[in-house]
Amino acid sequence: MDPRHKERLETIQELYSISFTRQKNLREKTKKIIGKSGYLNKIIQKFAPKFPVDKIAKVDLAILNLAAYELIVEKKEPPKVIINEAVELARELGSNKSYSFVNAVLGKIYESISES
Repeated sequence: MDPRHKERLETIQELYSISFTRQKNLREKTKKIIGKSGYLNKIIQKFAPKFPVDKIAKVDLAILNLAAYELIVEKKEPPKVIINEAVELARELGSNKSYSFVNAVLGKIYESISES
């Protein structure tokens, strides 16, 4: 398994688990995402207006938070790589429709940041 994929998977697992219980010993990246979660959730809500953030499946929201953080804040990888990886993670971890939802939301986020 690609080390970047493994790292993203572990980050998503941490983000998912903190939606249920308080966690200790989180990865630094997870802490940074949590610190920006209010901002990231507003962006996700803007580009998925029919789906209130509290109604989005927790695993899908974890994937969206990670990918939005990488697209908007971190900017280390090319945007298409980030989106493709998020879609693959949604296929692995989410429901049958998760990957298309994640792809649509991230595509809209990417369009908005590439226009600015």
